[in-house]
Amino acid sequence: MMVAAAVMAGFIADRIFGDPVYSFHPIRLMGYVISKGDMLLQRGGKTAKFILGALLSLFLVAVSWAAPFFLLLYLYRLHWAAGLAVEAVFCYTIFAAKALKDESMKVYHQLEKDDIQNARLYLSYIVGRDTESLNEEGVAKAAVETVAENLSDGVIAPMIFTFIGGAPLGFAYKAVNTLDSMIGYNNEKYAFFGKFAARMDDTVNFIPARISALLMIAASFLRRMKARGALRIFLRDRYKHKSPNSSQTEAVCAGALGISLSGDSYYKGVLVQKPTIGDSLRPVEKDDIKRANNLMYATSWLGLIVGTLIRVVIYYV
Repeated sequence: MMVAAAVMAGFIADRIFGDPVYSFHPIRLMGYVISKGDMLLQRGGKTAKFILGALLSLFLVAVSWAAPFFLLLYLYRLHWAAGLAVEAVFCYTIFAAKALKDESMKVYHQLEKDDIQNARLYLSYIVGRDTESLNEEGVAKAAVETVAENLSDGVIAPMIFTFIGGAPLGFAYKAVNTLDSMIGYNNEKYAFFGKFAARMDDTVNFIPARISALLMIAASFLRRMKARGALRIFLRDRYKHKSPNSSQTEAVCAGALGISLSGDSYYKGVLVQKPTIGDSLRPVEKDDIKRANNLMYATSWLGLIVGTLIRVVIYYV
């Protein structure tokens, strides 16, 4: 019951205040360790790089789990209220729903003011693709994709792992996710050093990505969006991506909104060809950013309710 209470308190705190910004934020510390490890361990041949990258990944995940585990073990033994309070704060730093909404809505507000230059600028902070030549529809489309893709690894997946193993397992998941976002690239620099991190991320997100998609379909029904379309596009297009997980929620979002997402994009001046997801029943518009965020929050609340009910049932059975 303590875990469920901590998750709920942490999620509500994130909903109200957003992600706290301070130097010793746990995710920032993870990023610091990865950066230092990248700088110190990127050496040797292909095999050496793979082994050193794997060791860095395993070390960070282990520390990210062990540090909060033993701290909370001590605090809960000291007093349940102390443990619950700290675990709730930990959960608050794990979830990123409001940050996802706020950053994407910055793009929306610029489009609302017909300021395409600033819309592209704000978009560049949250996507990896080139944004300089995107028109209004392209900017809105990229922002919607970001919300849809990050629903799973930014909110639902960490929520699932935290419900299962408390804040320690939630932080372990965030370590995996942060490793993938920093070194899990299939390029010349990280093809071997970051390969273990990328595969680990694919593995731990396999089930959560699909749970996120199913919750999103249910949420699209509750929000009176195109729930049938969400299910149909999910079944048809959920594997239209190199990653086995990235298209799961993106397909649902495209179907729920009746739009087409993904497709060819430029990354650092290089055209990357990708299949489209969804049916283009209408052009993507700036208000779709708001709709995607509404769907993201409905899915998040649904995940919170379902997870809490499961923890309560397990506690009393």
